[in-house]
Amino acid sequence: MTDRRWGALAPLRHRDYRFLTVSLMASMASAGILVVALVWQVVALGGSAGDLGVVTGAAAGGMLATALFGGVLADRVAQRHILLCTETVKFMALAWVAVLALSGGVQIWHLAVAAAVGGAMDGLYYPAYSALLPIVLPAADLLPANGLEGVLRQMLVNAGGPALAGVVVAAFSPAAALAVAAGATALAALVLLPVAPRPVGVLHGQVASAPTADVERDAAPVRAVLTDLREGFAYLRATPWLWATLGFASVLVLLIMGPMEVLIPFALKDHAGGGPGEHALVLAAFGVGGALASFAVAARPLPRRYLTWMVCAWGFGTLPFAVIGVADRVWVFVVAAGLVGAAFEGATVIWGTILQRRVPPELLGRVSSLDFFVSLLFMPVSMAIAAPVSHVIGLTATFAVAGLAPAVIAVLAIVVARLRADEIAHPLTAAPEGAPAATTGTTLGAA
Repeated sequence: MTDRRWGALAPLRHRDYRFLTVSLMASMASAGILVVALVWQVVALGGSAGDLGVVTGAAAGGMLATALFGGVLADRVAQRHILLCTETVKFMALAWVAVLALSGGVQIWHLAVAAAVGGAMDGLYYPAYSALLPIVLPAADLLPANGLEGVLRQMLVNAGGPALAGVVVAAFSPAAALAVAAGATALAALVLLPVAPRPVGVLHGQVASAPTADVERDAAPVRAVLTDLREGFAYLRATPWLWATLGFASVLVLLIMGPMEVLIPFALKDHAGGGPGEHALVLAAFGVGGALASFAVAARPLPRRYLTWMVCAWGFGTLPFAVIGVADRVWVFVVAAGLVGAAFEGATVIWGTILQRRVPPELLGRVSSLDFFVSLLFMPVSMAIAAPVSHVIGLTATFAVAGLAPAVIAVLAIVVARLRADEIAHPLTAAPEGAPAATTGTTLGAA
């Protein structure tokens, strides 16, 4: 059980997790700095919006290119090694482009290459980090760990990192901000060195028997990546709670990310007379709401009806979008964004914990990469179609669809996949599925 004296900070009792968290914070800060530094470096070079699109598109393309392979790698190689390698390669790419920028020799294609390399490393990082947590932490500490990650992501990627970059760019130059981002990534790699390597697929508290399947697997010829991916897809198809929630989350991303990222600035301008300052306030409200919800969810036990709670939070949490479509006051936009952020991030904390508790550890990397890949795949699609759809049906109707449709789809997902029966049959109050009885006192059946 989680020590209630620590509450949401309970995972920090564990030495290796403390190092892992410091590394994660440095990596997130670097990502937040790059959001601003790359934009203003493109501007400093006299680049256009198209040039910026090339750089940001290169980062997204890099992530898509490696996300699925990252899951295969995370199920084969010690995840600590993967994290260390990805942060080291990112540092090298950022240091290279920062030196070029500081010396006045950087060009747009240099930035695009560095962004693509960073994106590719992020595609490897996420599945490895997700698969490492249940190895480093006991099951009871996974929920607060995911909540803490949600808080840090909002604070560093969406707030602290960009704010620091803005100060550095204003005081020195975009090149200096790129150098700071490289330094943060170097720190993220160095802090991982004291983390003890652990066998793949051996959950916290278990003892790896020798020789095990891991040794046999290493001794055997390396299987094709496609074979490993087929195993992940086969598990997805055979697991109703997984394909239902992942499918619903994918549709959710498709419905809401475009309106959130593309249409809110125009709705603010056209309906409430808002500008860049008001837009920043709305985005900040989304981040603050998400951080508060992540911390609140982390501080409490996992809900008994965890699947229902999560899907309903995602589905009904978008209802404020319908209000945004008809709002004519900036404060309404701010409140609505805060509510959406709270619902979205709170449910995401639950989702990460469910994956780590219910997916067999030998498949967790691949399943996490499928989750990551699908989210990445539908995000740019949503952003691409948001404006054309709003031109056809109008801003108000587009926000109404984004706000109301997820609730209907959420109910369908719960009913069709029989999630209420599944979560009762597989409670998450004792141990992760697949854990041996000797470790947990019980073995939960496969979904």
